[in-house]
Amino acid sequence: MMDYTTPENWTAAYIPDQRGRSAVITGTGGLGLETGLALARAGASVVLAGRNADKGADAVTQIRQGVPSADVRFERLDLASLASVTDFAARLSRQTESVDLLVNNAAVMDPPVRLETEDGFELQFGTNYLGHFALTGQLLPLLRKSSRPRVVTLSSVAARNGVIRLEDLQSMRDYNPRVAYAQSKLACLMFALELHRRSKAGGWGVSSIGAHPGISRTNLLHNAPGRGSLRSNARSLLWFLFQPADQGALPTLFAATWPEAKSGAYYGPHRLSETRGYPAPAKIPPQGLDAAMSARLWEASERLTGTVFR
Repeated sequence: MMDYTTPENWTAAYIPDQRGRSAVITGTGGLGLETGLALARAGASVVLAGRNADKGADAVTQIRQGVPSADVRFERLDLASLASVTDFAARLSRQTESVDLLVNNAAVMDPPVRLETEDGFELQFGTNYLGHFALTGQLLPLLRKSSRPRVVTLSSVAARNGVIRLEDLQSMRDYNPRVAYAQSKLACLMFALELHRRSKAGGWGVSSIGAHPGISRTNLLHNAPGRGSLRSNARSLLWFLFQPADQGALPTLFAATWPEAKSGAYYGPHRLSETRGYPAPAKIPPQGLDAAMSARLWEASERLTGTVFR
């Protein structure tokens, strides 16, 4: 019998054999790429889902360079388009009978002006949260056909400052990029916890776990306000404050693969206020524990996306 006592400094080297398991990961760079690489190395069949085909092809190439035997492919998915989410889910349903692992990873961060998704949602809330909400709901039938399905949804340390504004979810009244980002990432955490509660109550058998990467060196800041912005320059000049992307991916990988990772839990780095280190239980901000608000957010999300979980 395998010993799954959690090591103090858990790394990707501890990932159990993933042969025979399939994983869908949103995002083709940074944390998504590192997550896909580690899972492929452990033997999982990996689908990297993103909106840019060239970046997707590059990510697949990088994974195959690191793992020549990797079973990995790219599929187009634009989380800022509900039609694209529906198309992706339908395509996947034709290609496979089940999905063992869904990693809701992709995100946009801090566009300086308010932008909207194809469906009229504020870009960060629509992409980071509503797109993943719809994706999870539409993949639920495939997940439920797995023997040990897991959904891992990425939040952020920014969720600590998040507030769910049900009366203005799309930041129409006043747009502040950091406030909108924090709301989107708090919503992701609340979704992970609410999905756990609903899966347990409904007998879906799906484990739902939240994770966050601390502060990691990815292109997220460069790709949002853009190179040359104050925050992007700070990220470039103060690179030593950010842990590498492969380290930042560890809480996600722990939540995705480790047998002792618990449904309804939240994992992040263990040091310096959860900004860096090895996977450990993370502190859920008080507003994230508001089950009544989580239920109201879920109901609003069903209305906005037209997605019903069953």
